[in-house]
Amino acid sequence: MAVNPWIVKHCFYPIHERLLGRSSLASLRQLEKSQWLTPAELHRLQQAKLRDLLTHANRHCPFYRQRLADAQIVPELARVEDLIRLPLLTKADIRRYGPLFTWLDAPGGVHRYTTGGSTGEPLVFFFDRRRQAYDQAARVRSHRWFGADLGDREVYMWGSPLELNRQNRARALRDRLTNHLLLSAFAMSPTRMDAYLESIQRYDPVSIFGYPSSLALLVSRARATGRTLHLPHLRAVFVTGETLMPADRAELEDYFGVPVANGYGSREGGFIAHECPHGRLHVTDENLIIEIIDSRARPVAPSELGRLVITHLDTYAMPFIRYLTGDLARRAADQTLCPCGRGLSTIESVEGRQTDFLVARDGTIRHALSAIYVLRECDRIERYRITQDADLAVHVDVVCREPLADSLLQHLHDGLAAALGHDLSITINQVENIRPAPSGKLRPVISHVQPVAALTP
Repeated sequence: MAVNPWIVKHCFYPIHERLLGRSSLASLRQLEKSQWLTPAELHRLQQAKLRDLLTHANRHCPFYRQRLADAQIVPELARVEDLIRLPLLTKADIRRYGPLFTWLDAPGGVHRYTTGGSTGEPLVFFFDRRRQAYDQAARVRSHRWFGADLGDREVYMWGSPLELNRQNRARALRDRLTNHLLLSAFAMSPTRMDAYLESIQRYDPVSIFGYPSSLALLVSRARATGRTLHLPHLRAVFVTGETLMPADRAELEDYFGVPVANGYGSREGGFIAHECPHGRLHVTDENLIIEIIDSRARPVAPSELGRLVITHLDTYAMPFIRYLTGDLARRAADQTLCPCGRGLSTIESVEGRQTDFLVARDGTIRHALSAIYVLRECDRIERYRITQDADLAVHVDVVCREPLADSLLQHLHDGLAAALGHDLSITINQVENIRPAPSGKLRPVISHVQPVAALTP
């Protein structure tokens, strides 16, 4: 049963954020105003925030103090255009020098995160409450663009273990109190997908949020079983985490009868860009400066594919200054004011983040992140690749800093078996190197199985 949206918006959510020491609502009010600034005004805002960030980094982070000195940049006088004089920040830099630019005295403490889903390279980093608040605020703002607000019922089809531990039980309670219904994208058997469809129908959400491939798979199951959902309050389907394929967008919009809004971000990069109702992918300019560069770190022309670099202006616990995301993007050629009236800049597309499914012996479809989450928690693994053959056998190649003990290999094997199915053949191979695909992208998951059988009644 859902909670009254007014109570969530004005009581539960503010109390939750206050207990965490986050200023998400104040950040949201700022973003609601700043989105209407002109591009020139947003540029001045970025420059002011950049100077504050560089001054902080110079004072508290020896790593950046040296980089700023080498580039002869005076933080208090820096311009956005000066960023190009600083070296790129890579994942290898974070692994090697992270302690030299982590500000442990950040208000509210530092909070550990891990990632590695789109590149196959696990990464550990830290955020403060300021960064968390702005990420939350940017997400709420993008929902409001489509008429979905704080407290409205939302269905999440997202990464979630099927068995809840104590911490996850607390999160489940929080989700119920904030009108979030979480459906696991990690295990989508025919029976489970049928139950998901029934749950969505009963919940009657205002918005649906999830991986586009998982939602498209659910719709395929619904069509195969002749199931039609009647959701009179649904305003939009929000997708992120993967490349949104045109066919999936068309399928979702046709089935649900509402706009599909594409969002792009990452755990380390934050809430980077989101579509507005006019279909333009707006950058969160108030929190980020983005660059799109070629292999020689030179800016590419509009509409030209290049490497995406971000500077997050509100990440103080562990500043990400000229961070090379590992993703490829194109800046929109048309930077005229969007019909929506927002002054936020736009990117044309982000490419190279599609994740394959994995399939269990009984036909259950597992989202690839269910396996990725197991590997990225092992800090000795530098890179990995998961390959599933047509006969369902799974091979995991890992590049490690040092040979893994038999006990750790067994622990990883048990974790993968729990995520993918104990009846699958799973082998883990320690290798010296993993080559990127011809596109240059290191695909973490490659599946040669077509998950078609699970869709039929």
